[in-house]
Amino acid sequence: MIYTLPFIAALVGWFTNYIAVKMLFHPKRPVNVFGIYTLQGIFPKNQQNVANKIGKMVAEELLSSQDLKDHIITPENIEAIVQVIENKIEDFFSTKLPKRYPRLTKILLTDKLKTRIVQELMEEVDSTVPEVIDGYFGEIGERFNVEEIIKEKVNNLPSEKLEDLLMNLLEKEFKFIEYIGAVIGFIIGWIQVGMVLLGAE
Repeated sequence: MIYTLPFIAALVGWFTNYIAVKMLFHPKRPVNVFGIYTLQGIFPKNQQNVANKIGKMVAEELLSSQDLKDHIITPENIEAIVQVIENKIEDFFSTKLPKRYPRLTKILLTDKLKTRIVQELMEEVDSTVPEVIDGYFGEIGERFNVEEIIKEKVNNLPSEKLEDLLMNLLEKEFKFIEYIGAVIGFIIGWIQVGMVLLGAE
């Protein structure tokens, strides 16, 4: 009978840790226990606090508004925007303007004049586009608060969705916690058996 102690201790250890993992998420709503204690899962109870910490961590360590701005406003992206503008200007003078004002274009807009106008316009575009884009994304950055967006998203997640998300991310770790409880219980059970046998001698 004494040799069943390690197995009973392993079962108790596993079950204790299994309950502990479940109590991270359950009960989802506060439950009054004997009128003296309110029981609620750790994550549902602290969801707002968790949301605040995740939002702060993401904004400070992973992806700030400035990071977004820096990744969008690159020399390559600005060059691509300028190229699109240049193509539009070229298309306007070569196609749209002659269609709308054929006589005026034929008389006044020589190839040499068109080239000069496009060149001067592009010089203006080259000098102003970076400043305009920087100002535009600066305003977006002020309105696009990464920390507040993450906080709101996490805080508004249904408890079931939050549980599914964390279980998918940490399923192996939670299982490990359960199994380690069984292993520790099994070891403690054998220690108890040894102590009983030594005492019997």
